[in-house]
Amino acid sequence: MPLGLRYRFWLGSVLGSITGVVAVVTVFWLDWIEVVFGADPDKGNGLAEWVVVVTLLFLTVALAVGARFEWRRARLAEG
Repeated sequence: MPLGLRYRFWLGSVLGSITGVVAVVTVFWLDWIEVVFGADPDKGNGLAEWVVVVTLLFLTVALAVGARFEWRRARLAEG
């Protein structure tokens, strides 16, 4: 592992992992929003859950790309 990884790498890695896990949970447990928050924003048609899945997947990819840039920056600075 490269030395000198900044907090941006760790932040991107941790948040990317969290958003990825929540996206997968949402795919398999579509009504978690209703259970956790006690609200039904889409009146039962499932659209809100799919918006959450797509948004979380985009966030996961963006955070992973950012973490990758930080990893490469640290490797280039090291060698």
